[in-house]
Order: sequence, then structure tokens, then C-alpha cells
Amino acid sequence: MTKFKTKLLVAIISLIIIVLLAEGLLLGQVFKNYYVHTFNERIERETNFIANYIQEHGGVSEFIHQGKTEDLANLHDDNFTIINNDGLILYDDNVNRNSHPERHKDMLRSIAKRLESGKQSGIVEGPKGLQYYYQTIQKGGAIEGAAVLSNEIEAIDQVNSQIWWILTISLIASLCIITMFASKIASRYSRPIEAAATTAIELAEGNYRARTYERSSDEIGILSKSLNILARNLQEMQIARDLHQDRLETLIENIGSGVLQIDHKGHITMTNLAYKQQFNMEDTELLYKVYYEVIPYAEIIAIIEEIFMTEKSIKRQVLIPLSIERKHFEVYGAPIIVKNDEWKGIIIVFHDITELKKLEQMRKDFVANVSHELKTPITSIKGFSETLLDGALKDEQALYDFLKIILSESDRLQELIQELLDLSKIEQQDFVLQIDSVNVSTILEESMAMLCGKAEEKNITLILESKSPSLWVEGEANRIKQIFINLITNALNYTSSEGEVKIEASEDADNVRVAVQDNGIGIESKELPRIFERFYRVDKARSRDSGGTGLGLAIVKHILEVHKGRITVESSPGKGTTFTVFLKKHIR
Repeated sequence: MTKFKTKLLVAIISLIIIVLLAEGLLLGQVFKNYYVHTFNERIERETNFIANYIQEHGGVSEFIHQGKTEDLANLHDDNFTIINNDGLILYDDNVNRNSHPERHKDMLRSIAKRLESGKQSGIVEGPKGLQYYYQTIQKGGAIEGAAVLSNEIEAIDQVNSQIWWILTISLIASLCIITMFASKIASRYSRPIEAAATTAIELAEGNYRARTYERSSDEIGILSKSLNILARNLQEMQIARDLHQDRLETLIENIGSGVLQIDHKGHITMTNLAYKQQFNMEDTELLYKVYYEVIPYAEIIAIIEEIFMTEKSIKRQVLIPLSIERKHFEVYGAPIIVKNDEWKGIIIVFHDITELKKLEQMRKDFVANVSHELKTPITSIKGFSETLLDGALKDEQALYDFLKIILSESDRLQELIQELLDLSKIEQQDFVLQIDSVNVSTILEESMAMLCGKAEEKNITLILESKSPSLWVEGEANRIKQIFINLITNALNYTSSEGEVKIEASEDADNVRVAVQDNGIGIESKELPRIFERFYRVDKARSRDSGGTGLGLAIVKHILEVHKGRITVESSPGKGTTFTVFLKKHIR
């Protein structure tokens, strides 16, 4: 593309060349006409002078007879000729005649014809630049002949040629000088225009950081200033749009719910990370493909088609099988309709409510379990009380046995209610630990002292192995003791007679580790993930016989969580179970 500067410079130079050529032609013609006119005036004056001179010396015959022609020959450089009325040559100084004698005679005859027609003077132009001027010579009032001066105008042609050379050199020099200045002027005025054009191209290509120079206050300066203002406005708009776009993309990409956008032709145009993780798919499998070809779930396809047909928002819960599990989703779909009711497509949002469903089911199970656990002792108490009221009061042995059972069931009911209250208190957000330095070794010894009687009843060996007599952690002593009482109690409950329960305590740089190991019935691997749920029992019949409430491990887990600790479990059916507790030495 030819630059603006080149175009401007070519236009200026072309105009200058045309003007200079026209001026040169005009000056050349003016100079030529001036020199021709001057030549004609000179030859006319000389001819008149010669004719008057001859007349003053007695006419042609007397002038020639006296030999006066030699005096005139030294006065001029022209060819001087005297002819009579018939064109006969009376005198010819023979200056130029030898070069073209016939042509000279023809011109003289032409002059003679003019004399016959009564023309007493005049200029006759001959071939090849010859100029002849004649003037009649009179004697006694009658025309005796004519004086003729002739010369070639080669001198005029030479002068004209010199003038053209001068004009040509002047024009070339002027053209060079003007071109140099024109180039600078063109550069001065074209540079800001080219810079503005370059900036405009950059802006059109999306580079809103481009700027042009503001050097003057004329129209070009106003253009540059306006272009820079436009660029700054576009840059600010681009920054705002990019910021908004980044925020929107970040929000959509990091939102916890899956997002799927489908255009009006049914092609998937956008997904987010949550959707790809939920359904284990990649962009290459989804983007720019028809939705019903890549979505294998009939429920989702039905929702999408319903939105396309009704152009209304839809919210629906669906259960979708994913790999080896089934997940609950709350699917919200809405049409995308912009201004002028233009249909752009639909947006689908997938809220994973699987955990909510699980929590809802756990709540239902919890209510059912609490009801069941409360119903059993209450039923026993009510049944034995009614039996006593029906007449068993008189049988002292029956009365003793029934009251003993009622007391046992009341204790069990009280324990259940107390553990529910403890669990509820621990789970409250405003629950605060009374943190102090606690010696885990001392707590383990106290816990074993409390449970040694139960171990003796079942003839179970209770062993404590501690690496140090002082294992200090930060926490609440009563809560930490509750952890170990629950774990040791469970170990005793699920260990047969003649069995063994071992407690091992050790420490490292950050934690105190306590392992409660038994050689009891053990736990199936499939049961392990659920043993910390409320009221969950591995062996319900055996657990009920052992007197457990099903809340012990749930309480242990929550107490460890508020102490920023953790618990692990390893178990093999028929070989026993090991619970390992990790308590942090510093939790503040």
C-alpha cells in the first residue's frame, strides 16, 4: 500500500512540474518573440537608414557611381542589396549570397513583385529562417529602386536555445529545491496523519494501548488528540470488560454447581469445572457438539427439550447413576432470551444434593433409632411395672427381680439420654473447650481403674503400655477421658472371656498416639466406613446384649474433631480391632 506521504509528494511534484513546464514554455515563447521583434526593428531601421542615405546622395545611380557602397558595408553585418523596380540586382555586397544564390534571387524577385503592387516597405520571410526587409528609394518623387537587407535568424535561434538551456537548468534546479522542501513539508504534515492511521489500524485490530503523537493544535492535532481520547476510552472499556469477563469466568468455573450452556441450535458452548468433575468428562467430549449426542441421561435430555419447547424455566430433582454410585441432582434450567426477544439458547445448572439427601436420610434414621432405643427400655419398665401392679408385689423374689430389671433399664435410659445430650452439646457451634495441659498417661490409668472391675467380670486381661509416664497434650481432661472410656468399654464389650485388651501410648514431635487393641470379634471391612455413625451397630443383637447405646464412637469422633485430632481403625473379623487416637500436643 502506497503511503500517504508518497502520494502527497507525487501530487506536489507533479503539480510543480506542470507549472514549471508551462512557465518555461511561456517564457521561451516570450523571449523568442522579443528577440524576433527586436531583430525585425533593427533590420527595419537599418534598411530605412540606408534607403534615406542613398536618397540623400543623389539616388541609386549616383550612389553606386560614387562608390559609396563600401562605406555602408562596414556599418552592418547583414547582406545588403540594391534592386531596381524590375527586380534587377544593381548592387549586392555578397555577404551571404554564395551559400544559397538561387534562394536569394527568388526572394529578390518576390520583393520586386511587391514593389510592382505598390508596397514600398515590408518584411519577407524566406526559407530556413531568412529575413528580408526592403525600403523603396525615390528620386524626384518617383521610385527608383529598393534597398534590401537580409540575414538568417540563426543568432535568434542560438539565443533561444541558450534561453531554453537556462530555463531547463533553472527548472531542474528549482524542481530539486522545491522537491526537497516539498518532501519536508509532506513529511511534516503526513507523519501525524500516518501515525494516526497506524494507531487507528492498531485500534481496529484490538490493541487499545496504541497512541499517536499530539504535536500541533491544528486540525491534525485535534484529530490525534481525539484519536488518543478514543483509544483511552476503548482501553478503559476493554479493561472493564476483561475484568467483568474474568470475574464471570472465575465465578462460573469455580462455582460448586455444574453449569452447561447450549446455543439455539442445540450445540454445547460452555461447561465449567464442576460439571466436568461431576460427570467425569472433558471439554473435547462436550464443546460444540449436539447435546443429545454427548449427554447419556434421558432425564437431562427431557428437561432440555422441555425448556426448548416451552421457553420457561424448570427446576427438577433427578437421580443419576454415575459409575458405581448414584447421585441426586437438583437441575435448574432457564432459556436465554436477550433484547428484542432473540433466542440465544438455554443454561442448565446442576446442584449436587447427594450429601443433603444423605443427611436427610441420616436424620430420618437418627429419629427412628432414637425412637427405637428409647422405646425398648420404656417398654421394659412399663411391662414390669404393670406386672407388679397386677399382683406380683406379694412375691418378694419376683418383686426384687422386676425392680432390678426396672433399675437396669432406667440406668440404660439415663445413659442414652446423657450421651445424646453430650453429643448435642459437642456438635453445637458455640461449644468451647476448657483447654489445659493434660497428662494422657494419668488419664489412661484413671480410665483403666474405672473399668478394671468390668474386665474382671469377663475375665479379660487389661494391659497398659506407655512409653513415658508423662505424655502431655492440650485439651479438656474430662473430654479426653471420655474418649478412652468409650473406646476401652467397646473393646471390653466386643471381646470374649479370657480375651485381652491392650492400650499402647507413645509420642512424636507433634502428637501423642494411643492405640486400643483387642482380640475380639472384629469388624467387616464393608462396615468400617459407618461405625462412627449414630446408633450404628455392627452386630445389633450382641450390641444390645452388651448394653451399648450406639453413640459411643460418634461421641469419640466429635470430641477428637474439636481437639483437632483424628482416629483410625484397623480390624479383621475374628482377630480383633485396633482404634488409634492421635492427639495434638498444641492446638492453640
